Amino acid sequence: MTVLAFLLVIGVLVTFHEFGHFLAARACGVKVLTFSIGFGRKLFSWQRGETEWRIALIPLGGFVRMLDSREGDVPDGDRDRAFDARPVWQRMIVVAAGPVANLLLAVLLFSWTMSGMQTSQQPLVGTVVAETAAAAAGLRAGDRVLAVNGRNVQDWGELRGTLEDVIADGGKPRLLIQRQQQQLSVSLDLLRFNLQTLDQHTFARLGLMPVRYLPKIGAVLPGGAGERAGLRSGDVLLSVDDKPVVSWEGWVQWVQNHPGKLMQLRVLRSGKELPLSLRPDSVELDGQQLGRIGVAPVLDEVWLKQSLQTRYVGARDAVVAAVKRTADLSASSLRMMLAMFGGTVSLDALSGPLTIAEYAGKSADAGINALLEFMALISVSLGVFNLLPIPVLDGGHLLYHVVELIRGRPLPERAYEVGQRLGMAFIMTVMLLALFNDFARLLAQ
Repeated sequence: MTVLAFLLVIGVLVTFHEFGHFLAARACGVKVLTFSIGFGRKLFSWQRGETEWRIALIPLGGFVRMLDSREGDVPDGDRDRAFDARPVWQRMIVVAAGPVANLLLAVLLFSWTMSGMQTSQQPLVGTVVAETAAAAAGLRAGDRVLAVNGRNVQDWGELRGTLEDVIADGGKPRLLIQRQQQQLSVSLDLLRFNLQTLDQHTFARLGLMPVRYLPKIGAVLPGGAGERAGLRSGDVLLSVDDKPVVSWEGWVQWVQNHPGKLMQLRVLRSGKELPLSLRPDSVELDGQQLGRIGVAPVLDEVWLKQSLQTRYVGARDAVVAAVKRTADLSASSLRMMLAMFGGTVSLDALSGPLTIAEYAGKSADAGINALLEFMALISVSLGVFNLLPIPVLDGGHLLYHVVELIRGRPLPERAYEVGQRLGMAFIMTVMLLALFNDFARLLAQ
């Protein structure tokens, strides 16, 4: 399923991207010689009109090859149809059409997934983890987040995305919250908790969670301190060292603060109270010894249901919302990419084909809407990335054409050659780093 979902996602995104180039080239009178999905050895092909359509071995991209005098002889009758013979504004349209097609595809996919009955999680704080930035800011379970740095948030997804944008921009998150009948403003101190650089763990380390957990054992890890003490799935935690266990978060904090210390528990099992002795294992994290027992909690289903919101979205409103979401995601993706160069976003956040394949498989398992949503997100990232002014990317070619407009003539061939080599070196470096991150994540699982 993972492989099939990955091939479907990449195949659709590449096809739309290259079809954008193809349609723009035909509209501008450029002769298209080859339309290829994939790179490398040709698996099969067919001829339709003057264009050869092919499927190639490596499904990680594609290309549209156009008639161009810089790549070979052009028959006299086709000189006007060569790409390099067209006006510079037409060449810019052809180059930009690929990324634009990806953004349009995202709008179409989001329009589909955002129409009809929509269920999302309200921006309600379910849990505040002790000794985190959220706890230090005074946030409490039950608080509703209304806005982050002046930007309104409608659901938990918007809350997370906005917070990550603020961190990537190097800002200090200020949250406007609703607590009962009053509105309060709180700030998250990123510096104190070493959260200035955004990576895949930053949001979790802020200490905000949309869910709540019951003080009840849901699972016991084999070989852990919990199993050795006799804890079982379904046990309700009543007290530790004669102090009542009020919440799962309080229980976790108690365990973490007492590594290796023998403690006395009372649990409720099948309607009977039982005494147990527990000694948490001691593990080192960031130079600090913490207690760990190897158990997982039970999700508070009542809170989860209360925190969900449902509304009907018509087709017209869905298109408007899809355009806005695509624009917001495009801006966010661009900020994230630029922030990587600035150092406020960790390079660990860069993902490659293995991670994309993994999430494609998970999305497919979750249903067609989840897969289409994932495809739209990747389509936005692909469109924005290709617009970066880096040689070998579409944005790099656009940059060449802008310079040509300013100069009144094309750049020297030497400038193109040097740019292509530098651009290729950059792309290869990014690809290798992304693959390294992919393997690091796999080995960490």
